[in-house]
Amino acid sequence: MGLREYVAKRAVYSIFLVFIVITINFAIFMARSPIEMFASEKRLRPEQIEELKVRFGLLEPIHVRYLKYLQNLLTFQFGYSYRTGEAISKEVFSRLSNTLSMCITAEVIAVVIGLILGVVAAYKRGKIADIFFSMFSVVTQGLPVFWIGMLLLLIFSYSLGWFPLGHSEPPEWAIHGRPANFLVELAIRFQHLFLPALTLVIITVGGYVLLTRASMLEVLSEDYLITLKAKGLSNFKILFKHALKNASLPIITQVAIAFAFTLSGALVTETIFSYPGLGMWIWTSIEESDYPVLQAIFYIVSLCVIAANFLIDMIYGAVDPRIKYG
Repeated sequence: MGLREYVAKRAVYSIFLVFIVITINFAIFMARSPIEMFASEKRLRPEQIEELKVRFGLLEPIHVRYLKYLQNLLTFQFGYSYRTGEAISKEVFSRLSNTLSMCITAEVIAVVIGLILGVVAAYKRGKIADIFFSMFSVVTQGLPVFWIGMLLLLIFSYSLGWFPLGHSEPPEWAIHGRPANFLVELAIRFQHLFLPALTLVIITVGGYVLLTRASMLEVLSEDYLITLKAKGLSNFKILFKHALKNASLPIITQVAIAFAFTLSGALVTETIFSYPGLGMWIWTSIEESDYPVLQAIFYIVSLCVIAANFLIDMIYGAVDPRIKYG
């Protein structure tokens, strides 16, 4: 199978997953009419409930509703929020950019640190560095997200005052506007992003360290590494250029899995830091029973995970040609 066939096959598979996600999303939220649940909380009269059902098309046959639902999600028309009455599509992409900025930044940093520490731990197997990095990984993986976030706020915001307490930008920007200098604006946004991203790094980096260590230990006993060392290559080139590449497939798989968990972990992290992303939006929407917003968020998060897996599949083909041409 050539490169084009491989990419086409993975693309078709990803499109199929999108339709599965839409169908499951439709089934979950239509199992019970959200209008009835909303009406019971707001104590609406029966005639008001019927009017809402007509407005939202809930009296139409289910197949008609599904086709309209499919069309709306594929064109990113998510309807209107129960809470604000505003179009959801206006807000969802700004919040998505905040969440992706935080999650991708945390993921990249965690992967880089995890790879380096994992390679060092495998090379120093049984020594102090190996024991320390392994213990560090186990401990950080077991720490609660909310506890880490609150501890970082206490130390770096309340005590030292190095970073702001929350939000993605200073509140005064809403009144006075953003700085004219783009680099200044970027630096200020990074200050707001640092602590939430650091929280996600702490809870995810341990998994990369342990997985990299385990994968490297299997590769370090291979004969070709002994040959490379006999040819005079440095330990750095042997470990990071040759051994790590052959040990990278399980790590690439973990990146895709961890990205999904990072997106879900953003709910707690964004709530702690009052960071206006999808995670905090989920929390407020659950409190307000804002079902259209929840449907949109679940769909967008699923698309991000599917896109991440598609990207990982492409990286698989670049790292290991046997997968691409198998």
